[in-house]
Amino acid sequence: MLAVAVIAGILFVWALLAHRLARWSITAPIAMMAAGIALTGGSDPPLHFDLDTATFEHTVEVILALLLFVDAIEVPGGILGREKGLVLRLIGGALPLTLCAAFLAALAFFPDQPGWILAVLATVVVPLDLAPASAVIRDSRIPARLREVLNVEGGLNDGILSPVFLLCIAASAESFVRAADYAGALLEAVQAAAWAVATGLVIGYAAGWLLRRSWACGWTRPSALRLGVLTVPVAAYTLSGALGGNGFVAAFVAGVCFAPAARRLPEGAVEMTDDLAALMTIALWFLFGQIVNDAFWDGFNFSVILYALVALTLVRMLPVLIALAGTGMKLTDKLFLGWMGPRGVTSIVFGSLAVIELPTPSGDFIAQVMTITVMLSIVLHGLSTEPISRRYGRVREIRPAVPTG
Repeated sequence: MLAVAVIAGILFVWALLAHRLARWSITAPIAMMAAGIALTGGSDPPLHFDLDTATFEHTVEVILALLLFVDAIEVPGGILGREKGLVLRLIGGALPLTLCAAFLAALAFFPDQPGWILAVLATVVVPLDLAPASAVIRDSRIPARLREVLNVEGGLNDGILSPVFLLCIAASAESFVRAADYAGALLEAVQAAAWAVATGLVIGYAAGWLLRRSWACGWTRPSALRLGVLTVPVAAYTLSGALGGNGFVAAFVAGVCFAPAARRLPEGAVEMTDDLAALMTIALWFLFGQIVNDAFWDGFNFSVILYALVALTLVRMLPVLIALAGTGMKLTDKLFLGWMGPRGVTSIVFGSLAVIELPTPSGDFIAQVMTITVMLSIVLHGLSTEPISRRYGRVREIRPAVPTG
């Protein structure tokens, strides 16, 4: 209970000073991570959490399920948004190239690690999370087109990568078994993904139709609708798990299927789900502070930092530049989209699940790389948002007006 009170107190202080802190690019993830590092570090820390239990595993999965659901239904203008061409290039072109680049870079930096472990690592360090740079999405100084593309990509990226992560983790776990049955492990992962997709489809479409009809007929109220929307990802997650599927994949598919109906519901129908996801995410950023302490308690290899820096820069930026070639976009806009690929909650969840599912040396290795990657990301991307926004603002101010006559 003391931990809950401390987290609530830190969050309240941040809420009081959020606008002022934003001037220095201090976001909620940065503040909560710093507090977590300070309060869970040392040989006798004031707070300590058991992060290796089934309860923690289900908790982080639920957090990711809520985030994926909200991301899927809040994509503007449909599943690919209004900038379909750019989004398709980023999702269909840049994302596979980024995964390959992350794997090849890992092979160069960590040649002694098994291939499947490096494949898991690539899926852990690639997913986007706009929370460390969320101010960019709301900043009117940034061109609306770029903000929308980022928003849509961020909403779809981690949902698409989730099944890939599950396949890699299944094959990697099987590689440590003496009589490894890769075909069986991959088949089981595919079956789990199939159950998740089927569950998400049914629950997403059915819940969307029922809630939309109920609202249209005047059978319900806005407050009840908000509760109804919250039950959708929860139902998708739990039912999929009961059927042998993956909960957060089911929640993402449910969000995609629920999205058309959500746009016909009253404004604010998703707010309760969004707020709950945000609150749980902020608490996870505090726990991430302990993950940082645990990962580096015995020191770390300098190659981990170098790989993290490469993962945050070249591994994403080069594929984005390649994918956007021939679009006519300015180089500065392409570099902006390439740079604004922060890592966050999805990487933390995938890394935590890898620790639970894989033997200790491999799990700890992935956790350490994930930790430094996310930590560097929330600092670098968080601190860079305001300078980038100011630059775009200056360009807009000095740009000559277009004659209208």
